[in-house]
Amino acid sequence: MTHSPSTPTSDAPEEAPEGASPACVMVFNASDPSGAGGLTADIATIASVGGHPVAVVTGAYVRDTSEIFDHYSFDDEAVTDQARAALEDLPVQAIKVGFVGSPENISAIAELTADYADLPVISYMPNLSWWQDSLIDQYLDAFRELMLPQTTVLVGNHSTLWRWLLPEWGREHSPTARDLAAAAAEMGTPYTLVTGIPLPEQFVDNVLASPETVLGNGRFELFDATFTGAGDTLSAALTALVACGSDLGEACSEALGYLDRCLDNGFRPGMGHIVPDRLFWAEPDDDAEGADDAAPGQDIDLPSVDGFVLPPHDTKH
Repeated sequence: MTHSPSTPTSDAPEEAPEGASPACVMVFNASDPSGAGGLTADIATIASVGGHPVAVVTGAYVRDTSEIFDHYSFDDEAVTDQARAALEDLPVQAIKVGFVGSPENISAIAELTADYADLPVISYMPNLSWWQDSLIDQYLDAFRELMLPQTTVLVGNHSTLWRWLLPEWGREHSPTARDLAAAAAEMGTPYTLVTGIPLPEQFVDNVLASPETVLGNGRFELFDATFTGAGDTLSAALTALVACGSDLGEACSEALGYLDRCLDNGFRPGMGHIVPDRLFWAEPDDDAEGADDAAPGQDIDLPSVDGFVLPPHDTKH
């Protein structure tokens, strides 16, 4: 039964004031029962930076805070049905694609994002070395062919992207962020955020690049600890900030600063690795006075990209 706007029902909720709702951020990822990464990390991160998480479960990890033991993938129809039901109801502003478990799920998500070509898509490629080699190859091939043409920004660690995008790299020096961005651009991805680029004296660089230029970078000192879930945290924060209206340069700078604070306040919930504290700002602060003036990151130089417009991903499947 339907009702016209002029005949509201008695139990209909009142309309929220315009602009009162947080931006809706859809994320495709596997459930992580340890809370270290995966969909758990995405939900906490998106909510922490001010978005409303629209979480689509693509499968489930069997893992603890130290390692991944196995993964169970959802059927692609189940993934599609979840996403389409939410998209028909909620005004999603941006989409993140994490680890989705199978080439079939990649194909389904690529087809869905093609139907919503105006929405920016941030794709995160994690380290898959825990998985079977044959499954890794199938997954990476499908992601390259189907998902990269739909991706606005690819996020990944320098070594992970190097092995995947430039496996036959034979030069004496390691590939730069622009080299990796050029490899991704061959498949239709205009921007790449390369993390963990080694620098001298225990520093790493995180570089946002296109094939033509470096748009900005954030330089950080390495923490003396092993973390789990940093990549999911960064990519989810970037997606949420873009969804909230920040241009890419500003969103990338803020996401890197947010990740740095999460790592600086990281904790060890179990017997494994340290987990980023995505709600660090909610903890009691002994030095609250002047806390608002503290910089969220270190040595960040990511300028806002004036007039930046996220290009549509209109490749059809």
